[in-house]
Amino acid sequence: MTFGHPYLLLTLLALPALVVAYRLLDRRRMRYAVTFTNLDVLASVAGGRDWRRVIAPAFFLLALASLCVALARPHRPTLIASNQATVILVVDVSGSMQATDVKPTRLQAAQEAAKKFLDLVPAGVRVGLIAFSGDPQVAAFPTTDRAAVKASLDQLSYFRGYGGTAIGDALAAAVRLGQQAVPGQLGAPQTIANVHKKSLVSILFLSDGAQTRGNLQPLEGAQIAKNAGIPVFTIALGTPNGRLMTLPFSNGFYGGGAGFPVPPDPATLSAIARVTGGRFFDAQSSAALHAAYTDLGHRLGRAPGRREVTAEFLALAALLLFFAGGLSVFWAPRLP
Repeated sequence: MTFGHPYLLLTLLALPALVVAYRLLDRRRMRYAVTFTNLDVLASVAGGRDWRRVIAPAFFLLALASLCVALARPHRPTLIASNQATVILVVDVSGSMQATDVKPTRLQAAQEAAKKFLDLVPAGVRVGLIAFSGDPQVAAFPTTDRAAVKASLDQLSYFRGYGGTAIGDALAAAVRLGQQAVPGQLGAPQTIANVHKKSLVSILFLSDGAQTRGNLQPLEGAQIAKNAGIPVFTIALGTPNGRLMTLPFSNGFYGGGAGFPVPPDPATLSAIARVTGGRFFDAQSSAALHAAYTDLGHRLGRAPGRREVTAEFLALAALLLFFAGGLSVFWAPRLP
């Protein structure tokens, strides 16, 4: 925690003086009780209630301490929205995305979860979309127009490419699209420790299978992203062992009605996230997929910053003063 006016924290030094003053007043009150002849009241003043007599003053001192901290204008570290940020969504649209182990299908679940993500990222963040199977295609250039990106998400089933899964090529295409969105800001190599703090671009990559074609291997694409200073957050979609998938007869790439296992490749996607300084999610259900996108929606498009919490300390002080006053009313002895 940092402070806008740290020198005002010196007001906390007044609290020990208040404690000493309270103790002196308490001794004076006890001397008055000893000279008073009403034994019943004397018992209420001096007998068995020492702990009650200090609770209310303790709350009062804590309230004063909270007020002193508030005067210093405290700030806490947090993530704040960055209108300069860009997020590139990369979605696998290969034939295996029609599998129904993630309901209703893998692709439909990804489309709905991505729309939820768009609702969560800050309004000023630009979002682009790449669809890929055997080759990557730009479905939406980076924009703040959420409706346009959602419309592109609805059309993902039409991006079939040449079949297969080209993870490395898709990563390279996402890096190029991100660099075009933020010209002159990327390209310098950064360490994994700080890449996610400095980059203006992030890639959110979803796939449900292993690489089957493409010019670049997955980790070669990851190295391109790392060299550009772009973290890649990956999601492996599908059940651990895969499910037999029956492709529709209209699909010409695998033949009508063909069924075969389509397991995801979490090891590769996890390695991509680790190399680039991103984070890996294993989504084996629609609920897990939505949870991953929701978590990333609260993180991506935001940069480390500080938020003033003066109001919180003032509210705490008011609450403590309320308790101190209430306890004083109920517990303070009454002298005639």
